[in-house]
Amino acid sequence: MVLLIFSYGAFAAVTVSAETLGAGVSIVLVALAVAMHSSLQHEFLHGHPTRNQTINDLLVSLPIGLCFPYLRFKDTHLAHHRDPNLTDPSYDPESNFVCPQKWGRYSAGRKRLCNFNNTLLGRMIFGPLLGLLHFYSQDLSAVRNGDRRVLMSYLYHAIGLGLIAAWQVSVSQMPVWALLLAAYLAMSILKIRTFLEHRAHEHARARSVVIEDRGPLALLFLNNNFHAVHHAYPGLVWHRIPDEYARRRDDVLRRNEGYWYASYWSVFRTYLFHRKDPVPHPLMNGFRPDDGSARAAPERSSPKGT
Repeated sequence: MVLLIFSYGAFAAVTVSAETLGAGVSIVLVALAVAMHSSLQHEFLHGHPTRNQTINDLLVSLPIGLCFPYLRFKDTHLAHHRDPNLTDPSYDPESNFVCPQKWGRYSAGRKRLCNFNNTLLGRMIFGPLLGLLHFYSQDLSAVRNGDRRVLMSYLYHAIGLGLIAAWQVSVSQMPVWALLLAAYLAMSILKIRTFLEHRAHEHARARSVVIEDRGPLALLFLNNNFHAVHHAYPGLVWHRIPDEYARRRDDVLRRNEGYWYASYWSVFRTYLFHRKDPVPHPLMNGFRPDDGSARAAPERSSPKGT
């Protein structure tokens, strides 16, 4: 709750003081507040800080990041946690791969853009835009096909945007263009976290990464760099993840077959200009979920005492 108050408070304080702080400083500070808020949205949808999920959802639903309806993020992220389907673009809504058949229909220019997007630099520059376009196009199709849940998610989001607009008109000193740029920068920062969270692998247990970072980015991402631990225990509260990893380190790295990096600095050094993965799923032609189906896997409970 302290971090939630801090993220909302920082957003409010910086937007009110934007003329004094200057555009550049304001954009960076708001981006950091929005990135923290997004990390908290991820934490809260997994059942924190209260036992009442409706209260948790309400606490983080104000869209200071502007772009993504919280309830859509919640639904797609929980679908992503069906681990047998991880990275399969047909079933995993957060997969960065595409089906090989679809890849074959891309133009040469689109392929170059997608390949650049699979470098860390490209993901930070173009990833937010490409992600938004894909996300909105999928949701628009769902609404056209009569999906009322998706439609209602956007209606609730519109109410939240109305509150942000009222703040912007009556209190904020931050220009709209600067607020939009801060929202984009926040998404760019979050792309550092999601860039290599998962890889294509025949075993679901080996698809989630561990980045042994304890620095500012680990705090900003609420320890989601220990991503294999998060997928094994999605209900484990963020500040207990590092200790859980330390206790089970050998087992975690054995299970994920050594999908490991020492720090985010090592990720930048390795992939800033170099592509990590091919865009088409490398196992897609013979890829099947571990359980032989695309059915949802139940969310596993947290370790004892969490």
